[in-house]
Amino acid sequence: MTASLSHEPAIYLSLPELIAMLEAIMLRHGTSDSVARALATNCASAERDGSRSHGLFRMAGYVSNLKSGFVDGRAVPQIQDAGTAFLRADAGNGYARPALEAAMPQAIDKTRSAGACVLAIGNAHHNGPLWLDVEPFAEAGLIALSVVNSVTYVVPHGGHKRLYGTNPMAFAVPRADGQVLLFDQATAAMAHGEVKVAALENKLLPEGTGLDASGLPTSSPQAILDGGALLAFGGHKGSSIAMMIDILGGALTGSNFSHQVNSSAYPGADSAHTGQTIILIDPTKGNGSLRMFTGRIEELVEAMAEAGQTRLPGERRLAARKLAAERGIAIEAETWKQLQAL
Repeated sequence: MTASLSHEPAIYLSLPELIAMLEAIMLRHGTSDSVARALATNCASAERDGSRSHGLFRMAGYVSNLKSGFVDGRAVPQIQDAGTAFLRADAGNGYARPALEAAMPQAIDKTRSAGACVLAIGNAHHNGPLWLDVEPFAEAGLIALSVVNSVTYVVPHGGHKRLYGTNPMAFAVPRADGQVLLFDQATAAMAHGEVKVAALENKLLPEGTGLDASGLPTSSPQAILDGGALLAFGGHKGSSIAMMIDILGGALTGSNFSHQVNSSAYPGADSAHTGQTIILIDPTKGNGSLRMFTGRIEELVEAMAEAGQTRLPGERRLAARKLAAERGIAIEAETWKQLQAL
């Protein structure tokens, strides 16, 4: 979706209304009912939580991927019990979110029984934010860590060409008040979707974000998109984490590494055909009870505040979610027109 230059007033929809709108778009462009529902809920929830780079901005990409044939919108995920604490999911060249939802109940049961569980989702396309993948597990009282390797955009530390994806990771734990403490971040200096949004809005990026096609540092998002590359955050440290995620997302799940994704035979495709790994831990196995564990989390949160940290990871999303519940999800007039066209 493109950035709006219109001064028309925004349209406000409830979460169910926006889900219904997006579900109709997905169905129109060839998904099954279950896939449409999963993707629409995920995308609408991202928009509700204030994520422009993973919300409605992604809808044109979903449609383009489906029309290109690169992604199977009717794929039925296959879940395989691979061990006491291991589940494998083959997304069938479909989106990762329906595979995650299909495996979620069994993954939770295994975690509570064995104390931990690894869920390896392969042959998948992941287009949504990772925080929505780990949040339900934390709400169920579990610790959750998820990683995804994506299309190659990032130069390894000391390298000269793209190798890794932005390779995001997300971590979530339950809190005593029923809320969730989580973070979701790319291992690149900036998420690729955020670079695209900055390019549409003609905004410069912070120094150290990326390189142009000549390998020179640039603050231009368009230069990064036009044959340039992103840098890993933290130099060699972020580069090493990106490598780890490529292994967990690609090798462990039997999927492509970031640099192996090839959609050239599918004009219009803009998706990563890779894998996702989710590691779950039952904190009651290590600390006696959920109440004891969440109590320790609150100790840390209090210490963070005393140390001067003014905002917890995820607080901005929760504030956006609360505002959306009160007034509806704000959709710019131009974006609304684009959705109607889709």
